[in-house]
Parts: sequence; structure tokens; C-alpha cells
Amino acid sequence: MKIAHNILAGLFGSLCSAIIGLIAIPYYLRYLGVEVYGLVGFFITIQALLQLLDLGMAPTINREAARLSASGNMGQLKDLLHTLTHVYWLMGGVIFIGFFILAPLVADHWFKSKNIAQIEVIHAVMLMGVVFATRWPVGLYQGVLIGSQRLAIASYISVSATAISNLGAVLVLACISPTIKAFFVWQAVAGFMYVISMRWAAWRELGGCKGSKFKIAELKRIWRYSAGMSAIAITGVIFTQLDKIILSTLLSLEEFGGYVLASTLVGGLYLVVSPVFNIIYPKFSSLVISGQTEKIVELYCLGTRALTSILFPLSMLLVFFGNDIIFFWTNNEKIGLTISPVAALLAAGSSLHGVMYFPYALQLAYGRQKIPLLINAALMLFYLPLVIYFVNNKGILGGGMAWLALEVAYFFLGTWVTNRLVLDKIGWSWGYEEVAKPLLISIAITAVGKELIDWFEAPFYMRLLCEIGLIILLSFILLFSSSKLRNLILPLIKKKLNYI
Repeated sequence: MKIAHNILAGLFGSLCSAIIGLIAIPYYLRYLGVEVYGLVGFFITIQALLQLLDLGMAPTINREAARLSASGNMGQLKDLLHTLTHVYWLMGGVIFIGFFILAPLVADHWFKSKNIAQIEVIHAVMLMGVVFATRWPVGLYQGVLIGSQRLAIASYISVSATAISNLGAVLVLACISPTIKAFFVWQAVAGFMYVISMRWAAWRELGGCKGSKFKIAELKRIWRYSAGMSAIAITGVIFTQLDKIILSTLLSLEEFGGYVLASTLVGGLYLVVSPVFNIIYPKFSSLVISGQTEKIVELYCLGTRALTSILFPLSMLLVFFGNDIIFFWTNNEKIGLTISPVAALLAAGSSLHGVMYFPYALQLAYGRQKIPLLINAALMLFYLPLVIYFVNNKGILGGGMAWLALEVAYFFLGTWVTNRLVLDKIGWSWGYEEVAKPLLISIAITAVGKELIDWFEAPFYMRLLCEIGLIILLSFILLFSSSKLRNLILPLIKKKLNYI
């Protein structure tokens, strides 16, 4: 029941955050314009790249919290958290200084701006450094809460921070100053509030910071695992951000802003994936420690099927009906026609990438971080020339094509390696039963549904309701087509109905 509660809390938090973000973006476009929004897209990309400086410490403290929570010794985490806090704030200061110094160079040689003054770009880049510095330790405190199975608390704080950050920014742009400078100043204020809230919650979980000390020995104890996680993060960030880095240098800010809009919309899929990963990773870690292999297999298969029953229908919405969704979102037909093809490719690839979080969590739980590192290294040799070729020849569409090709390769390679070296009890049955079969069902039902919707030629909003209804129906079909999930869900529904 605790797992279910945490997953629901995480999904609720992710859904709220997604809705808030999607509501805010059309207002950003209204007050800032697509070209200036390209700077926001650059900010999002660099924010992901800066996770490399985390050096694997956030996932490490997540793992330590999960291990100590299972043994009931959370108090032992105090010295490690205290020590890493000093490291994080030091890095935050380095990030701020680095952005302040490099801002003129980035403004001169990176962006292709048509209508934005260079001094505005310089100030925007400097303010990005302030935002990154104020938010930097959030991942550390969040790792403590997630590892100790307090995802509900972490979700509530994150949703509140998202609301303050996005809705507050809209108010600032509407009522005070519709400039990129005002936008980033507000983001810095909201980021500081976010980190203070997370810090309070994390230390509260450990019984307060009293008695905690800075200990070099704690860094020595975790450095091997942390270094492995850092190496994985480096290759992972390259995969997820390489297309944006290349596109930001080859395209105008306006074109790049369009690609970022597509990526942002598709990124909503990870708001389903992330809370599930945040639950299964520490749970897998606890089961590995206790040696409960059968429960690991059961959670691995059931969890994947539950995820695909939500993730695949949502991705089909963007693959088959992306133009309608984007038009409804932005109220701009030109933007919808421009970015819906790339959104479809990104969504298809991201749905496969989301599924692979389960093998990844399993590899980490068994302490086999070399496996994802080697997988990423092998795929990098494939992806790097692929993305350069497609982006140079197809523009923003090429980024989506390269991403889809990468994730297809990742699915086959990652599944084979995991089932051979980590969990050899299930072989290829996981890939077929829990991934391929739901994917094929999703494509078939959505394709038929699209033909019927097109045939009726209904008004736009009626068409949109039919599309959403089709996706909800598909999700229920996938959930209840699994006998194990059906046997798990139906008794819960019956119990709730009897209670009512």
C-alpha cells in the first residue's frame, strides 16, 4: 500500500506540475515571443547539462537513504548530508561565477538572434547563473526524501515550487515587466524558496541537523559509487541534450524555440516516468538487500506493464493527434503545423526511453552501474554521428529522427544486456509481453480510432474530446488486458465500491 500511495502521490505531483507548466508556456510566448523563448529553451538545456557537476552525489544519497531506511537507521545519514551540502553550495558558487564570466562570449558566438539586443542576451545568461546557483542543492535534499520513501512530501514541495515559479513568472511578465530579465529574476527568487523548503523537509526526515558534522571520510566512503553514477550521468545527458546543443548553434533562436516547444510538450511524458522510477529504484534496492528475487521479478513485470498502460497511450496522443494538441495548447496554427511532426518522433522515442527506466533501476539496485555506463558508451558511438547527420540534413525534424533511432537501438541492447547479466529469469518475455505487445496494441487501436475520427469530420473541440476519450479507453484496455494487473485492480475497485 505504501508503494501505491507513493506512486499516486508522485503521479499527482507530476500531473499538477505538467498542467501548470503547459498553462504557463502560451503566456510566455505571448509576452516574450518565440525568439526570446529560445533563451528559455537554452536555459532548460544548460540546466540539464549542469547535472554533470552533480558528480553522481544525488543518486548516491538516494541509494544510501533507501538502504538506511530499510534498516531503520536514517540518523546515520546526517554526516553524509551535511558534508555533501557544503560541496553542493561550493559548486553553486562556481556555477554563478562561471556564467558571469562567460556570458559575453556566449552571447557573441553561440546565438543567432535577429531581434534581441546583445546586452539583453548577456544579462539573461548572467541571470541564468544566479538561478542555477540558487536551485543547485535541490537534487541533494530531494534524494534524501525519495530514498526514504517520502515521495509524497517531495511531490507537494515540487508542485508548490512549480506553481510559484511558473504562475508567478506569468504575473511578473503581465504586471511588472514583459522582459526576459524580469523572468529570470523571478526564477532566482522562486529557486531560493524551493531549496529552502526542500532543505527543511530533508533534515526533518533525519530528525534535525543537530549533531551532524563535515567528514571527509564520508566522501571517501561513497566516491566509487558516486563516480560510477557520474559517468552514467555524463553519457545520459549527452543523449538527451545533444540534439538541442547542436540545433541551438545551427538554427535561429526562433527555430530553436519551436524545437524546444516540441521537446517541452514531449517532456510531459517523463512526468509519468519519473515518479515511478523514484519509487521502484529504492524498492528494488531494498528487495536486493533482502534477497527477494521473486518479488523483484514480479515488481519488474507488473510495474512495467502498469507504466506502459499509461505511457504508450499518452505518446500515441502526440504521435497521431499532435497537431490538434499543439493548436489547442498554443492557439497558433502555424506553430502546430511546424512542430507536430518532430513532436511525434520525439514522443515515439521517449515512450521507449521511459520504459527502459525499469532495466536501468534494476541495474543500479544490484550495484551494477558499469552496465548502463557501457550501454551508454556503445550507443554514443552510434548516436553522435547520427544526430549530426540528421540535424544538418533535416533541421529540427532530424533531431526527432535521430532520437527515435537511438531509443529503438537502446531498447534491444538494454533489454538483452539486463536479461543476460542482471535478471536472467525472464529472458525476452519482458520485452515482448510488457513492452512490444502493449505498443502494438496502442498503435493499432489509435490508428483505427484516428481514421474513424477523421471520417466523422466533427468540429474541433468535439474532435479533441473524441481523441482524449480514445486515449483513455486505450489505457483501460492495456491495463485490463493483463491478467495479473486485472486481478490486482478489480479487488481494489470492488473494495472501494463496497466502502462507498
